[in-house]
Amino acid sequence: MISVEFFRLGGQPVLKVFFAQAFIVSFVAATVGALLVLPYAKRRPKDKKASWGEAMLASMYAFGLMVIAFGICPDRWIAHSDAELGWGATNIVYGPWDILKPTALGGSYNPVTIPWQAIRDIGVVVIHVWFFGLLIFLWGKWQKRGATPAGTTVATSNYGRPLVKKA
Repeated sequence: MISVEFFRLGGQPVLKVFFAQAFIVSFVAATVGALLVLPYAKRRPKDKKASWGEAMLASMYAFGLMVIAFGICPDRWIAHSDAELGWGATNIVYGPWDILKPTALGGSYNPVTIPWQAIRDIGVVVIHVWFFGLLIFLWGKWQKRGATPAGTTVATSNYGRPLVKKA
C-alpha cells in the first residue's frame, strides 16, 4: 500500500492520496463482476427456464460477488485506513486550520469530538450503499430484460401480418 501526504497544516495531514491495492482490486473486481451481468441479460430470453447447472453456477457467482462486495472490500478499507492512514479512535479530526478542533482539546466552538475512526466507518457505509445501489439497479435491469417499450408493438392480423393503416 502506498500513502502519499501532500502537506500538513497544524500538525494534521490535510490531503493524503492513497493507493490501497487490496481495496482497489476488490472494489473494481466486485463492480466489474456485477456489471458483467448486463451483457448476459441482453442475450438471455426472459421466458427461458434455467437448468439446474445454470442455477447453481449463477448462485455461486452471485454469492462470490457478494462476499467480495460486502465482506472483503469493506474489510480491506478498514485495514487500510487503520494501518496506512492511521484513522484510529485516538486520532481526532481537527480539519484545516483547526476549525473542527473540539473544545475539550482547546478548540474555540466545536463541542463534538470526531475521531478519524468515524470517518473511516462512514467510508464503509458509502461502500455498502454503492453495492446495494448497484444490486438494485442490476435486479431492475434483469427483470426488465427482453421487454419492449410501450407503443412499439405493431398490431397483427389473424394471419400474423402487420396491420398497416392506409393514408
